[in-house]
Amino acid sequence: MSSVVKNNVMNEALSRECLSEDVVNGSTNGHRPPPLESLGINAISILDYVGNTPLFKFCSLTRHLQNVEVYAKAEYLNPGGSVKDRAALSMILKGEREGTLTRDKTILDSTSGNTGIAYAMIGAARGYKIKLVMPGNVSVERKNIVRMYGAEVVLSDPLKGSDGAIELAREIYAAEPDKYFKPDQYNNEANSLAHYNGTGPEIWSQTRGRVTHFLATIGTSGTLMGTGRFLKEQSSDIQIVAVEPDSPMHGIEGLKHMASSIQPGIYHPETHDSKIPAPTEEAYEMQARLAREEGIFVGFSAAAAVWASLTLADQLEAQGQKAVIVTILCDRGDRYLTQLSMLNGY
Repeated sequence: MSSVVKNNVMNEALSRECLSEDVVNGSTNGHRPPPLESLGINAISILDYVGNTPLFKFCSLTRHLQNVEVYAKAEYLNPGGSVKDRAALSMILKGEREGTLTRDKTILDSTSGNTGIAYAMIGAARGYKIKLVMPGNVSVERKNIVRMYGAEVVLSDPLKGSDGAIELAREIYAAEPDKYFKPDQYNNEANSLAHYNGTGPEIWSQTRGRVTHFLATIGTSGTLMGTGRFLKEQSSDIQIVAVEPDSPMHGIEGLKHMASSIQPGIYHPETHDSKIPAPTEEAYEMQARLAREEGIFVGFSAAAAVWASLTLADQLEAQGQKAVIVTILCDRGDRYLTQLSMLNGY
């Protein structure tokens, strides 16, 4: 068999392996009814579609693995384009239930971008004014998206990163506390509860309880804390792994290097079993590989999570261990087009 024919056969086999039989046989176009419709429930608003995201299996990037499966939760398919839709909605609904968020108040918080976009989307849908404090160096796309939703943007010192935005938001709130509702995503347990009640159970169900390792990057740490706590309650053998930048001076937008940052109040180090430091360069390279080899266009923090997952998968494979690794694809890649254009010379 020629090498060309052999490669075609391998590629066809890989393509079939990574698609359901219904799609391969042409009996469906690949669309699956959203959860509400499949249950016979009518959606009321766009916010009804936060959560219940698909779980993707990597195929091209993992074709060398025999014993280890690697999956990713497609959180970038949330209505606002990121995993932060879950936490933002949870915190806002909690404020409404407790009466601390009323129609006369403006929602104020610091954000590196994704939670801000979620706040802005939810605010538009539920009729709230939004004021966001963002580091001056967040992507142009993120700043423009929140403005399109009608949010007011205040930029903090870019050299201070997310910590600078946190400090400035605190100052603004302290000056007029009666004017604002401040969810305070870094210290609000409703953040991690969104994942304890949603992301964790979804992963457990979607893997049919087979998950052995869960990895997530750390920003506010809500995804890691909530999902990790739920999965540990299902099986103490599941390994919870934190992924953070490998140095304080990194280029992975939205992530925290915990040792050199203001530690979120919801972050509890004992929740995770280990930590993998992700280099910026490897995250950037993985972001490009995901788009070109898997057809998945996501941001740099998602790419860092995938890089760490594949690094762990290689280690487990070398040890002859069977494993099912799950990570989080945090947000969409189109939020970084300006930066990607500069990096790639487009």
